[in-house]
Formats: sequence, structure tokens, C-alpha cells
Amino acid sequence: MKIGIYGQFYHPNSSRYVEELLDALCHEEIEVVIEHDFLKLIHQNESIHKNYGEYQTFTEIDASYDLFISVGGDGTILKSVNYIKNLNIPIAGINTGRLGFLATINKEEIRSTVTRLLNKEYTISERSALCIYTNPEDGTICTNNFALNEIAVSRKNTTSMITIETWLDDEYLTAYWADGLIVSTPTGSTGYSLSCGGPVITPATKAIAITPIAPHNLNARPLILKDNTKITLKVSGRENEFLVSMDSRIATLKQETTITIKKAPFKIKMVEIKGDSFLQTLRKKLLWGEDKRN
Repeated sequence: MKIGIYGQFYHPNSSRYVEELLDALCHEEIEVVIEHDFLKLIHQNESIHKNYGEYQTFTEIDASYDLFISVGGDGTILKSVNYIKNLNIPIAGINTGRLGFLATINKEEIRSTVTRLLNKEYTISERSALCIYTNPEDGTICTNNFALNEIAVSRKNTTSMITIETWLDDEYLTAYWADGLIVSTPTGSTGYSLSCGGPVITPATKAIAITPIAPHNLNARPLILKDNTKITLKVSGRENEFLVSMDSRIATLKQETTITIKKAPFKIKMVEIKGDSFLQTLRKKLLWGEDKRN
């Protein structure tokens, strides 16, 4: 069995959980490979006194990996997806961050979780992704043009709103006058889109959501679409450039650029430890339906 590990030290005391994970894995007959920059951070972290120099490292991965473990928060999961891409490798997220909506494995249960992972006592939740294409083609996007959570366009270097003309399957929808527009997957529906008033969509639902960011049109509301809908966007405003974000990655585009967003031809596999579920996470992490009368 071959396992890749990627993580970040954004939160206090997370180093102890990295040590615990590596110690738990070293007793098993498996091949562990650590992301190159993460291993450097491990060696530079003053809280870690052990030497992990014997581990192999990676900067890119291939299909030979059986499992990918992300150590951090939801942002670390989203960065992990950039390594997985279309390789069909399951991702297990150990939450050493704050909310941990995607990284659902409890950091206090690392040793028992490792045992369950190795025994394959888990289920796979397949998550759809989005791909973005631009005309003219943009070099910063075309090499890594997908997102697990959302693709969003927004204003740049201005406090003025932008206009986002929108077409669905080549049929004109409307022109949003807003700070931006979010196109989210069901996975991303509990992120940026939710904070802008978008709906929560369960992961298995074959849908995507369009959510305007601070729209000036009072009748502009989130819209749910079939996930095979082709979305075309054209942005105009007082500045010559605007921003497009793909999860944690941002690019700058010229106003004359046409954006096309489609469902990706592959899915991302998220590990769910048995006993966990999206609905349980919804209640636990977002306090869904929380009421003292309950």
C-alpha cells in the first residue's frame, strides 16, 4: 500500500498530530511519501524533535498511490485536490484546522483512524468538480483549470460593481450587477456560496448553483441548475481586468475574455469513515437546525 501525505502548519499544536500520524503509519508495512515542502516544514518545526529524513518525497503524484492523507483544514483539502486531479485516488482529511467541513477526521482519533483506513473501514463519497475554459486561452488557467468547491469571478482594483452577462447552454439568462458571481458544486455549496446566501446542496445531488456576490439587483437570487449545464460569462466594468478564482487559486483576466464553465469529466473521491455522514457533519459543524427547544 502506498500513501501520500500533504499538510500545513497553520494552527498551534498541529505538529503533535503530524508526529502521531507518522508514528502510527511507521509501524505498518506501507510505503509513505510526504510532499516535499511539507517535509521541509516538518524538519524546520521546532516542536518536532524526531528526524523524518528517511521518508521519500513528492512534488507530483501518479496513479500508483492507494490513498492521499491531508493534514490541516478544508483549505488543505482543496490544495490536496491539485495533486490528485483526475487520478481517482481517495483523499482522507485529518482536521487540525477550525471548521473542518471537508476534513472530517478528528485529530484526537488519529491512531484508531489509521487502523480503520488500512482496514478499509470507510466509504467513498464521490464529489463532482468544475472545469473552466477561457477565450482567448489564459496560460495561468489552462494547466490547472478545475475546482472542487467553486469558480468565482469578482471585481479587481475597484470598489465599483461589475456586470456579469450570463448564458446557460448558449441561451441568455441575465446580466448580474454585483461584486461578483459564484458557480459552486454541491461540495462548495457549504463554503463561499453559502456565505453569500446560496443554498446547501447534498453531495450526491447532480446540480450546481449560481450565487451572486452582493448583487445590486434586488431580484437576483441564487439559481440551481443541472450539473451538465454549460455556463458562459462575460464581465464588464470600470477596470480593464477582473479576477477569477478556482478554490484557492486566483488569476487575472482581461475584460474581453469569455469564460465557459462545465462539469469536470472526473470526480474527486472523499473518504468517509464509517459512522460519519454529510448530514451529521451539517448538524455538528454548521449547527443545522440548532434550537434550544430541540
